[in-house]
Amino acid sequence: MWRHSSEDFSVSNIRYFSKHKGEVNCCAFSPDCQIMLTCCDDGRLYLWNATSAKHLATFNGHSGPVKSCVFSSDGQLFASASHDRTVRIWSRSITECTHILTAHSGSVETVSFSPDGQWLVSGGWDNRALIWRVQSGELLEDLRGHTAAVQSSAFSSDSQCVATGSWDRTVRVWKLFEEKEAVTLQGHLGNVACLCFSVSGMLASGSWDGTVRVWSPLSHACLFVLGGCERVWVRSLAFSRDGLVLASTAEGDMVRIWDVTTGVCLKRLVIRTQHTAVCSLLMGSFSPAVLNSWM
Repeated sequence: MWRHSSEDFSVSNIRYFSKHKGEVNCCAFSPDCQIMLTCCDDGRLYLWNATSAKHLATFNGHSGPVKSCVFSSDGQLFASASHDRTVRIWSRSITECTHILTAHSGSVETVSFSPDGQWLVSGGWDNRALIWRVQSGELLEDLRGHTAAVQSSAFSSDSQCVATGSWDRTVRVWKLFEEKEAVTLQGHLGNVACLCFSVSGMLASGSWDGTVRVWSPLSHACLFVLGGCERVWVRSLAFSRDGLVLASTAEGDMVRIWDVTTGVCLKRLVIRTQHTAVCSLLMGSFSPAVLNSWM
């Protein structure tokens, strides 16, 4: 894990988390930033003290690689998505799985909680995004329209909309529990690997084509196309709390900080460590924490 430590954006390696038996696919922080969750190709989830790097717990249950993990907004639950075609909801307090969600017919690649904690979205190789009720594990909606795997997902800050990104190179924005057709956002030339909403409803999407696109919450027009020169996979995105700054990571060793009002790159961070790839970002007002996976 790395942390922004000064105005010139110098960094230092501050913690190393070592228990995984395979490649780390995803990382997530609890809302208070005290606990870190990681998931791995070994089929397990790992809970850590983010400050001390102490290993707190290991969660078993999946029978295949765990592709995505996320905390609920209150930090009491977390969810995991796996190649075994299931989604699991776990209780942090009792350290047990509370629901196993089994409607997908292929590997599940992404999972996200709504900010209000009521809903969960999952997406995967069956080209579908499914909406679940967190409390009961009930399947509520089956969102169809993508023509290839759903790799990424995100809820809007008001929990009324969900965005999905696909290997079909499109982003779809769905209004929950309405019959309206999803809005389709086109322009990426590669798989859409990551998504995030700002507090104002602005949507950012990152792609294997090496670009980040920023979309208007009202017109759904593309406001900016960021990056793209290196043609490397954009792995993760995070807006600052005020929604004015966006952090993006590219496959390899680059993190960029963007002003989303102008599209200008404000700062760059190059991570000089062998065999790492940035797998997740967490942003404060202007301070990204960068989570790395060691290959």
